[in-house]
Amino acid sequence: MSFMNRFRKKEYEIDERAKLDGAAAVRGAAGLGGQEPALQDAELEEALANFRLSVIAWSEAELGRARTPVRTVRQRSWRLAAGWALAGVLAAGGLGGGIQEHRHKLEVARMAAAARVAEQQRVIAEQKAKEEEDLLANVDSDVSREVPSALEPLAQLMDDDNK
Repeated sequence: MSFMNRFRKKEYEIDERAKLDGAAAVRGAAGLGGQEPALQDAELEEALANFRLSVIAWSEAELGRARTPVRTVRQRSWRLAAGWALAGVLAAGGLGGGIQEHRHKLEVARMAAAARVAEQQRVIAEQKAKEEEDLLANVDSDVSREVPSALEPLAQLMDDDNK
């Protein structure tokens, strides 16, 4: 005998005893005192039997119904939160890397510009130094003489003889 059958048998026995013992109390409480006791008992038994059968039918239907396990929201919520946290970390890392790359490019461009400016200044300084050297050479050649002015006619004669 299965558990359900034993349970139903005990339940039926308890219901029968309760019907017999409490029938008078139910009749008095329901105000059924004016009808015959046999008629009152038959109506009450029929109502209780119908109720009992409907409860048993409902219980069997619920017992035989396929149930799907319900996932708790808590398990899913931490995964969702972890996913969003990971996405945030990845986005921040990508953004930080992009900013770092941009700063590096700016620094390289600044260094290249400084090198170009230094090269231009060096070239300009070399040109100025050459111009000054040429100017000094011109001044030196204009100012300097091989012989003093008094001996210049003699120096010309000597140049003519050597030729």
